[in-house]
Amino acid sequence: MPRFFMEDMPNDINCGDTLTLTGGDAAHITRVLRMKAGENVTVCDCRGFDYNCEILDARAEAVSLRVNERQPTATEPNVRITLFQGLPKGDKMELIVQKSVELGVVRIVPVITARSVSKPDEKSMAKKIERWNRIAAEAAGQSERGILPPVLPAMNFEEAAAMLSQADTSIMLYERNGGTLGEHLTGKKPDDIGIMIGPEGGFDETEVEYARSRGISTAGMGPRILRTETAPICALSVIMYATGNI
Repeated sequence: MPRFFMEDMPNDINCGDTLTLTGGDAAHITRVLRMKAGENVTVCDCRGFDYNCEILDARAEAVSLRVNERQPTATEPNVRITLFQGLPKGDKMELIVQKSVELGVVRIVPVITARSVSKPDEKSMAKKIERWNRIAAEAAGQSERGILPPVLPAMNFEEAAAMLSQADTSIMLYERNGGTLGEHLTGKKPDDIGIMIGPEGGFDETEVEYARSRGISTAGMGPRILRTETAPICALSVIMYATGNI
């Protein structure tokens, strides 16, 4: 069933009430999906509930819905994961955003590190963030997420490390030492995990030492060196397995 998100939905919506989707959602329903009155969609309030709705009236500018059923969202993991991703070059970030949202992150933070080749100016970065958020929204709908994980504005390394250090479990992926990611998660049941992954050239030694000085652990992903776009998919899969979400 097609899925849409309404972050500003009132808290008192019940069965029998009506909702209205506008803008891009209404256009998608009418022009892309070509849905009509009598067909059903799911609307998620991004607060833990899904609403099974019947289309009452479908127009390109607005789609009117009747709520037939309200039920808890069953697709969100029991752990909050924030991905801090060293800014890669080209369009690799698009794949990273898409797959990370599918795997269950709650937010993504692009990080400009010492070895980031791509360092867009403010205007270019704003356009990239906008596009990445559209990709995140599409991935959230496809994977039936209960929230819309945001891609936050890009941070420099020090800002990102300060934010990462606030997590219950904070880990920087670093290939040289520190044990494996699986070992760091064994026996732990954290509610909040932050994981930082470097760009194509990895992290500079000074960044690693700075992270450790903030209480951030370092961990590897085994004997092989993974590409920057492969590492988050692998790491998130490991975390989801270790926390019982896969």
